[in-house]
Amino acid sequence: METSVGNIKEHEKYMRQAICLAKKAWANGDVPIGCIIVYEGKVIARGYNRRNLDKTTLAHAEILAIKKASKSIGDWRLEDCTMYVTLEPCQMCAGAIVQARIPRVVIGCMNPKAGCAGSIINLLDMKQFNHQVETIKGILEDECSAMMKLFFTELRNGKKIT
Repeated sequence: METSVGNIKEHEKYMRQAICLAKKAWANGDVPIGCIIVYEGKVIARGYNRRNLDKTTLAHAEILAIKKASKSIGDWRLEDCTMYVTLEPCQMCAGAIVQARIPRVVIGCMNPKAGCAGSIINLLDMKQFNHQVETIKGILEDECSAMMKLFFTELRNGKKIT
């Protein structure tokens, strides 16, 4: 279920924080994806892609942030939280978002090759599941998209990713 943007300034503020985290991933040689989770107006968790750094498929920004948020509030249910992520979640992360009962995800740019919040499939809004997620798309889209394009251009050109 996609909804209207709402408070654009607030969304941009939090997305800028997620972009800063994505740049940390880039500095480590990982795909630049950043994620924050907000609860009651406060950032309670941060994550950035660490797959290469940690040598595990599971070290996606969203997964790491969900783990931290659950620890922060003392529950696996993140029912009153909002997630901000620079790139549309993959199938693993979209599934974790549904499982964590996160009600709202704000997405920077879409991922037409692997995105599961509407690009390939929308796991966040499947009526067959017991939880659907409100999505707000395109917040600081140009910045998020440009960062991804530059990363992969440099990767293809054999430049050191830093």
